[in-house]
Amino acid sequence: MRKKQQDQGLVAQAVAGTYVVLLGWDITDPAHEQGLLGVAIQRTDRTENETYWLRGMKTFPDATPPLSPGGTASSQDQPFQTFQWSDYSAKPAHDYSYTVTAMYGRPGALVPGATITLEVRTEAEEDGVHSVYFNRGAIASQEYARRFQDKIPSKVGNAAYAWLSRGLLEAIVGFIGKATDQTYGLRVAIYEFQWPAILDALKAAKSRGADVKVIFDAIENAQEDPVRPNEEAIDTAGITDLCQGFTNGKIMHNKFIVLLKDNNPIEVLGGSTNYTENGIFGHLNCAHIVNDPDIARRYLEYWTQLSFDPPLRAMRTWDDTNTPAPANPPPAGTAEVFSPQTGTATLKRYAEIAGTAEHALFMTFAFGMNKDFVPAYSRDDGVLRFALMDKVGTGKAVAQAKETIAAIRKLKNAVVAIGQNITLNAFDRWLREASGVQAKENVRWVHTKFMLVDPLSADPIVITGSANFSDASVETNHENMLVIRGDTRVADIYLGEFMRQFSSYAFRDAAYDATHGGDAQDFKPQDLVPDDSWLRRYTEPGSSGALRKTYFSGQ
Repeated sequence: MRKKQQDQGLVAQAVAGTYVVLLGWDITDPAHEQGLLGVAIQRTDRTENETYWLRGMKTFPDATPPLSPGGTASSQDQPFQTFQWSDYSAKPAHDYSYTVTAMYGRPGALVPGATITLEVRTEAEEDGVHSVYFNRGAIASQEYARRFQDKIPSKVGNAAYAWLSRGLLEAIVGFIGKATDQTYGLRVAIYEFQWPAILDALKAAKSRGADVKVIFDAIENAQEDPVRPNEEAIDTAGITDLCQGFTNGKIMHNKFIVLLKDNNPIEVLGGSTNYTENGIFGHLNCAHIVNDPDIARRYLEYWTQLSFDPPLRAMRTWDDTNTPAPANPPPAGTAEVFSPQTGTATLKRYAEIAGTAEHALFMTFAFGMNKDFVPAYSRDDGVLRFALMDKVGTGKAVAQAKETIAAIRKLKNAVVAIGQNITLNAFDRWLREASGVQAKENVRWVHTKFMLVDPLSADPIVITGSANFSDASVETNHENMLVIRGDTRVADIYLGEFMRQFSSYAFRDAAYDATHGGDAQDFKPQDLVPDDSWLRRYTEPGSSGALRKTYFSGQ
């Protein structure tokens, strides 16, 4: 849901997903800029009859009393010196009002000025064709450190797991739970298949009479990963008779479940989530349910091909014929793309679609930015472009990847964040953060694979699924993606979750640079500016600050 309001020399926009409300504003009367010390935001939850000021972790110098490590301050006293903020504590299907107030005066004696109020209702988790569930992906966060004292979830127990899941595990188990009796069936294709709650849910579905069949990655490799842990988990759960190992190719990287009723496919659950501790609770992931029999049927056809355990060449031929590279622009509605394919035409088409962004582009990259997307991100053309990355690159390509990302970062309209955590209490008021749920993780921060092209337009494009926007993801891996055009609800949910994680890691990325080769003494993230000079970063034409202010305020 989107709501825009203009009043009293201010303009503001709210974009409501399920658990995130994204807020943007701007000053339309230049007289309001003089002496502006920031904005305060008051939230009223009209569903639960609760009102409070949103809080942040920055304060004016010499604030009294000083914040304790991990502490937060009310924006009524320590306003936000930015033109974009988000509420990450929203709940699905709730009614909220957000009052944005310009604050003047001096630190310690602020005076409210012009105000503007936005009324929104967050999206329900299940609504229409698409239902989208993101985990918090936020073990590297001050909130996790505050709640669980920097202990990994296996040491904390169910409370930490439930907080990190934020409904993701529950959505997967709930989807399986729809198979209530012998009239239902489930067809699973999964890369990493190890988390007990999901295996037990499938076993329970079978005990209710449902027809359950699982294809899991059993491709041998030197590390025996994930084949060995998959087989051990299957044996422990006692569901060997439900499972079939896939042994051909490089990686059977799918993560989807088709639900059947009376032998007819009716829904499919996809997304980026592996069924492991790290996949569900650690790095950023999502599950995306499509309630569309036609889409579900095509996924079932794909699953059926996988069930033959075909060689790579045969699977490529089938995918080439059934899901060739999508059109540019994609047709309205939802379409699927399956891999492996012959060549990388689909990847190049994704890059072409990324290049059509007229106002903004948002992408996540788990293993670095593929070369096909570099041209789109290298344009200094006034289009706002965000890249959220787990790492800058991998293997022998890291050195070149660092140079490429450094060049992109020099552009005024491009913003890049790379996953990090605060490993030391190097700054006042910051708690040490855990680095992940496990000691060894191939992906630690950002595992999602999605692209948003002009998400706040009336005709957004969302591309999402299991494929890592890489050559291997279209040529050698078994993958699935959704191409969705024109669904503003889906775009709003994905954009809110993107900005939630981007904002978190942008700071941690900067902090990491400051303490690893930079000058940590010059890095003072906790201080607000006691005058209106903070506005300068938002006034340079074509800069990311100016573009963000315009874009998120809906202008």
